[in-house]
Amino acid sequence: MKVLVPVKRVVDYNVKVRVKSDGTGVDIANVKMSMNPFDEIAVEEAVRLREKGVVTEVIAVSCGVTQCTETLRTAMAIGADRAILVETNAELQPLAVAKLLKALAEKEGPHLFIMGKQAIDDDSNQTGQMLAALLDWPQATFASKVEMTGDTVNVTREVDGGLETLALQLPAVVTTDLRLNEPRYVTLPNIMKAKKKPLDEKTPADYGVDVTPRLSVAKTTEPEARKAGVIVKTVDELVAKLKEAGAI
Repeated sequence: MKVLVPVKRVVDYNVKVRVKSDGTGVDIANVKMSMNPFDEIAVEEAVRLREKGVVTEVIAVSCGVTQCTETLRTAMAIGADRAILVETNAELQPLAVAKLLKALAEKEGPHLFIMGKQAIDDDSNQTGQMLAALLDWPQATFASKVEMTGDTVNVTREVDGGLETLALQLPAVVTTDLRLNEPRYVTLPNIMKAKKKPLDEKTPADYGVDVTPRLSVAKTTEPEARKAGVIVKTVDELVAKLKEAGAI
């Protein structure tokens, strides 16, 4: 059984992002980049399924610039068997990525996609759903538990009313949430082993996919600065402050 795990190179979650002075986007010059945290969880889950013997091969996939090879090497250090980079300098939007992944699925023939529910840079939360629609595969989003039994994958999701468990017939698409697992620490020996694992480089043209952006960002702005709190001594003073602020 083959599992494909898409991974995205994003600004590291510890970095305080800065908006460009002209408002055209986020400044990523000389900024630390790393694997999207939700994708890291997806890689960990796929590797755990392989360690249980229910998966035979884990393939990490990334779409983007040449530096995405670093992200793929990290995925292989976690435990992915091989990697594929679809290299392009174009601005990739969710639909374009979903189309590339569909083309990869037709070529590689995976039984399962495990992918992060969203990327922490654009927070679109669209690629997994679009991919499932394009492939006409069943999907389970925001997974907090994944179990494989034969040709079925059982996925537990956290919903407003508690937990929901879905049984999907393979092939299927699963997107991961934070509570699914805690990714392992990547050791130096595994980083060295990852350098010897195969990494294929392709382009969107190899798959016949047009990745021209369909959306344009009109403006990017910093969030409004949080105002300092005010200490009040009485309930009446609290009520008066709330009225001033228009809260009541």
